[in-house]
Amino acid sequence: MKNTLTSTCSPTKFTLPILNRLSVEIEITDNPYQLPIDELFIMAARINKKRSFLFVSKVLGKHIPIEPRMGMLTGALLANRYLEKVTFEKAGLREKLVSLFNNGSDSFAEQPFVGEHLNPVIIGFAETATALGHAFYQYFQKADFFHTTREKLVGLEPVITFEEEHSHATSHRCYIDESLLNNQREVILVDDEMTTGKTAINIIRSIQKQFPRDKYTVVSILDWRSEEDQLLYKELEEELKITIQSVSLLKGFMKAIGSPDIECRTPSPLSVASVSQTVEKIVLHDIFPEHTTAIHYSSISLEGKIKSIPYVKETGRFGINSVTNHEWNQSMEEVGRYLKNHRLGERTLCLGTGEFMYLPMIIASYMGNGVSYQSSTRSPIYVENRQSYGAAFGLSFPNPEDWKVDQFVYNIPPNEYDDLFVFFERAVSEEELKPFLNELKKTNIRDIKIVFFNGGLRDE
Repeated sequence: MKNTLTSTCSPTKFTLPILNRLSVEIEITDNPYQLPIDELFIMAARINKKRSFLFVSKVLGKHIPIEPRMGMLTGALLANRYLEKVTFEKAGLREKLVSLFNNGSDSFAEQPFVGEHLNPVIIGFAETATALGHAFYQYFQKADFFHTTREKLVGLEPVITFEEEHSHATSHRCYIDESLLNNQREVILVDDEMTTGKTAINIIRSIQKQFPRDKYTVVSILDWRSEEDQLLYKELEEELKITIQSVSLLKGFMKAIGSPDIECRTPSPLSVASVSQTVEKIVLHDIFPEHTTAIHYSSISLEGKIKSIPYVKETGRFGINSVTNHEWNQSMEEVGRYLKNHRLGERTLCLGTGEFMYLPMIIASYMGNGVSYQSSTRSPIYVENRQSYGAAFGLSFPNPEDWKVDQFVYNIPPNEYDDLFVFFERAVSEEELKPFLNELKKTNIRDIKIVFFNGGLRDE
C-alpha cells in the first residue's frame, strides 16, 4: 500500500487524495530521522461526521498488518527521540534504529536504554495506542505504565476520566490505584497521532485537577497540530503553571479538503467463495498458569448478566512497573515458541482484539518467519479495494466480548494467509464467537486458532 503523494511546488508539501471529493494537504516541518512518509501511513475515509479522514498507520499493527517487531521498533524510535528532545541525552542508537526501520526490523532486540534516573508515569491511549504506549514504556529501565480504556467496569470507579471528542467512542477511563498518579513524577502521554491535540489537553486537565504536577510530555508518531492548536498548549501551560513537551517522529500541518461521498456503512468486501474452517481453542492459562496473572472485575456480558471477568494484569490496563518487564518478556517468548509449533503454514496472521494489542504483538514476534500482526478495531472505515487507499478489505461483526459494540478488521485479502491466530484477553463462548467466525470465512483462511489468555467467566 503506497500513498499517492502529489507535490505542490515544494518537497515538504503534498496533496493526499483519499476518496472522490476528499483529500488532505500536508506540509512537513520536522522529520528528525528522515523516515519515508510512505512507510508511516496511508489515507482512508472515516465513517464519522466529526472527522472524515483517517491517517492509517503502517507501523502500529492496527488497521494494516505489520511485521510484529516493527511495533516494538516504533516504540524504540519514540523513546530515543524523547531522550534527544526532552532530556538532551543520546543513547547512541539513532543510526541503528533508523537503519532497522528502513531495512527491516527482524534483527531488532528490545533492551531498555532510558536510564533509571528518569522515572515517569507513561500512559497509552486506548484504543489504537495501547500497544504503542506499552512498546515505548519497554525501553525505560524505571517507569510505570497504564493505558486508558473504553470499557466500563461495574462497581469500580475510574480514578480519572476524559473525552476524545472526534472519536467513534469518546469516553476514556483509568482504573488504577491513585498512588500511581498521586506524586510529582513526569507524566508521558503516548498516542499514535495528534491532529488537534485536544485529547491530551483533556487528560492533562483531568490529572492536574486531582493530582497536580509540573511536567507533562506528549509523544506521538504524527503531530499535525495547527499553530492555533499549538497555542492552546502554551495557554494551558500558563493557566496551570506546568510545562508540556511534545515529541514526534513526523511533524507538520494538515488541512482536509472536501468531503467523502459515502454512505454511513462499511460495504462488504469482494465476494469470495467461503471455505470450511478448522477452529481450535487454546487457553494459555491452562498451559502456562504462571504466565497469566488474572485480576477479576465485574462487567456486562452479552446476556446482560453481571459476570466476574478475569482481566490480564500485565496488559497495563490497571498499572504495571518496569521491574517485571524482563521476566514477563521471557514468559511471552516461551508462549510464542509454543504457539509457533501450532502453525500449519508459511503465512500466518496474528490478530489482537480491541485494546488487547501489545501482548499478542510481542508473542507474534516469537512465532517465526512469515508472521504478520494486526488488531481488530472499533473504528468504522469506508472500504474500497483500490490502490493507494488504506482500507482495501473489511470485516464487520459484533465484538464477541460485548455484542453492543461493533468491531472491524481491515486489509485481510482473500487467500492471503494459511492460518490465523486470534488473541482474546479472556474467554468467550462459541455463541459469542459465531458472527466473527462466519465473517472470517470471507478471508478463505482455513485454519483458525482462538487463543484465550484466561479461561471462562463466572456469573455474579
